[in-house]
Amino acid sequence: MTRRRCFLFLQGLATHLFVRLGDALVARGHAVHRINFNPGDRLFWKRPNATDFTGADDQWPAALEAIIAAQGVTDIVMFSDCRPRHVAAVAVARRLGLRSWVFEEAYLRPGYITLEQDGVNAHSPLPRNPSRILAMARGLPPAAPETLSGGSFLRRAVDDVRYNVHNLALRHRFPHWRTHRSWNPFHEYAGWLLRGAVRPIRLRAAQRRLARLRNWPGPVFVLPLQLEGDYQLRLHSPFSGLGEAIETILASFAAHAPRDALLAVKGHPLDNGLIDWGRFTMRHATERGVADRLLWLPELPFGPVLAPAAGVVTVNSTAGLQSLREHKPVITLGTAMYDMPGMTFQHGLDRFWTEATPPDPALVEALRRVLAAHALIRGGFFSESGISEAVGHAVGRFEAVAANDRIAAE
Repeated sequence: MTRRRCFLFLQGLATHLFVRLGDALVARGHAVHRINFNPGDRLFWKRPNATDFTGADDQWPAALEAIIAAQGVTDIVMFSDCRPRHVAAVAVARRLGLRSWVFEEAYLRPGYITLEQDGVNAHSPLPRNPSRILAMARGLPPAAPETLSGGSFLRRAVDDVRYNVHNLALRHRFPHWRTHRSWNPFHEYAGWLLRGAVRPIRLRAAQRRLARLRNWPGPVFVLPLQLEGDYQLRLHSPFSGLGEAIETILASFAAHAPRDALLAVKGHPLDNGLIDWGRFTMRHATERGVADRLLWLPELPFGPVLAPAAGVVTVNSTAGLQSLREHKPVITLGTAMYDMPGMTFQHGLDRFWTEATPPDPALVEALRRVLAAHALIRGGFFSESGISEAVGHAVGRFEAVAANDRIAAE
C-alpha cells in the first residue's frame, strides 16, 4: 500500500498541470498544499490548502520551514530549479532531508517533459561519465520517439497573458514579488505582435537562405540560438548573455574555420523579437570579415537546418541532444548534462571547426534510454491530452521512488 505523503507545490508554468497533479495526488490519499507568490499563481490553483507568501525574499526560507513543519511536508514540487525562491527551496529541502521534484521543458521534445529529483540540466543528478551511462542503459527499453504535439501555441499565449494581467491588476497584494523573467511581459507581447506581423516576410527570406545552405559547397556549421533570458545561459555558461556568446563564436569561426565553411545561425522559435539578433549577428560577422559566410535563419524548424550540418555549436541548448541523435558533431560552450567524452567534442571551439567528429552512436542511444527512464515523463504542459498523460506518469514516478526508498530502509 502507498504510504501517505504531503506534497508542497511552488511555482509552475501558466498551465493547469500542477492543479491537476494536486487533484490526482489527493485522490491517491496524499496531502497537498500550495504556496502562491503572486496573483497569477492563485489563478492557476483552483483548489484548497494554499498559502499566499507576501513577504520579502530574505523572509522566504524561514517561512518555508515553518510551512513544512506545520503541514508535515515530505516532498516539494516546482518548475525550474533556478528561480531565486526555488533555489532557496531546494537548499531547504536538502538540509531537511526532503525530496524536491523539479519539472522543466524536456531534454527530448515534444512528447516529454523533464521531471527529476534535486535539480535539472546542469544540476541534474545523472552521471556525466560515459561508462556509467552505458551501464545504466543496460536492460532499458528504447526511448519512445518525440512525436506528440507540444500543445497549442494559442492556448499557451492566452494563459500567459491571463497570468500576467492578474499579476498587474492585483500586484498590491504581493508587494515584494518580482518576476524572474528578463523582460517585462507586456514588452514581450509587443515584440511578439511585431514578430507575427513580419513573419511571412522573414519566412520567405529564410527559405531562400535555406536553399543557399543546402547548395553550399563547403562544410556547414549550425549555431542554434537560445533565449536571452534562458537560465542555462545566464547561470550555467561563461557568458554574460547571448550577445557575448555570439561574438565569441564568430571570432573563433573567423580565425579558425576553413575558408569555405558556412555558419548558419538559427533563431529560437520563442524569441520575443525585442533584440534583432539577425542584425546583431550580421554586424559582428561583418566586423570579422565573414559576413559572406554567414546565414541568418529565423522562422524555420531546426530539422531542415540541421540536415546538411558538419557540426553544431551550442552553449548548452537541448538542440544539442537533437543534433547528437542525428549523429552530428556537437560542442557545448557551457555546462550541459550531455557534455561528456564520446558524446561531445572535448578539445575546444577553435579546433572544433577542423577536427569535429561524430558522437558514439551507442552512447547517444544509451543516454536517450537513461533520460527516458530516469529524467523524463511522457506528456506536455499545454494540451489537455499532454497534461493528463503527464499527471499519470508523475504520480507513478513519485510513488515508485517512495516505495523504493521504503524497501531500501527496511
